[in-house]
Amino acid sequence: MIKIIRNANVYAPEFLGKKDVLILGNKIAAIEENISVDMNGSVDVMEIDGTGKALVPGFIDSHVHILGGGGEGGYATRTPEIKLTDLTTAGVTTVVGCLGTDGISRDMVALLAKARGLEEEGITTFIYAGSYRIPVKTITGSIMKDIMVVDKIIGIGEVAISDHRSSQPTFDEFCRDVSDARVGGMLSGKAGIINIHLGDGNRKINLIKDVLKETEIPMTQFLPTHVNRNEALFEECVTYAKEGGYVDFTGSEDPDFWEKLDNEVRFSKGLKRLLAEGVNIDNFTLSSDGQGSLPMFNAKKEFVGLDVGKPICLIIGIKECVFREDIPLEIALRALTSNPAKILKLKNKGRIEKGFDADLNLLDEKTLDVDTVIAKGVMMVQDKQPVVFGTFERK
Repeated sequence: MIKIIRNANVYAPEFLGKKDVLILGNKIAAIEENISVDMNGSVDVMEIDGTGKALVPGFIDSHVHILGGGGEGGYATRTPEIKLTDLTTAGVTTVVGCLGTDGISRDMVALLAKARGLEEEGITTFIYAGSYRIPVKTITGSIMKDIMVVDKIIGIGEVAISDHRSSQPTFDEFCRDVSDARVGGMLSGKAGIINIHLGDGNRKINLIKDVLKETEIPMTQFLPTHVNRNEALFEECVTYAKEGGYVDFTGSEDPDFWEKLDNEVRFSKGLKRLLAEGVNIDNFTLSSDGQGSLPMFNAKKEFVGLDVGKPICLIIGIKECVFREDIPLEIALRALTSNPAKILKLKNKGRIEKGFDADLNLLDEKTLDVDTVIAKGVMMVQDKQPVVFGTFERK
């Protein structure tokens, strides 16, 4: 079926104004002011009214525990697998799955199978090889081979540093796996990205800085996440971003709670700071840590409580940027659209552009609530039934 979204204000993520968008199959076929369809044959056309809506690219969530996570407080604290609707109702049309603390009872084969299952259900999926630990556990026995021969593997992670749960890798161990991921990415045309879990330890990003100082590996090979975990870590990551590094914020469903409990820097405030410091607007992303455990530890590093990450935190972060900090929507959206697509080298993703995948969200312009979600041209979420205009008959 052909779909036409009419009269929406289009953010590509750059603001394009009021346009019609034509979808043929799973691709964006045209973006014009007034699209008319004149088919030489019979075809159904679905028209979706975008009046009062912002049409934005489908969200890319670059850090999700699709198999579940947790376990830091024992077996009963393991979190469950993610469901498709957890993602689509939050506007997520592309997801990157990862393993966390537990890379033993959850392994790479299971992660790959879950990613393929979500793909069959309608969204686009990728994964990272490995977990918190180094050396990285792989499917094929080699980081380079995993990236080169397993279509969905685009890098390694989430490798933990500066955290009491990490494997405390040496410089040489860390450097070898980083190098293998980079070369594997080069040989396969993938990002070969290293997704780095940043803990709250005093060493912060020292291991990354050591690699940049002692080797020829560029800083664009790293995507450190949880950069807003606390004020001290964020300050160091601001400097890192100003020097050209990528930084990934972790969203929160309850920013007030985590700001008070852990001195966490909410995404909206952090982004405002990056913009004020002149950080390149291509260099930040926002991810949900969906289904990952959000454990709470006391001063002795003893487990005292648990929350679970949820993808809905992404749109909460965007709303706070716009309504609390007066950040333009087209800037905030980059964190979930064009920026992760560029950093992770996801072809035909992250933009509303002719020839790109038809991954689209309609947001209510007044509230920025997710109204309609289209993934690869297929309607996944819709609050209101679109109007279907019969068929165009052959003349």
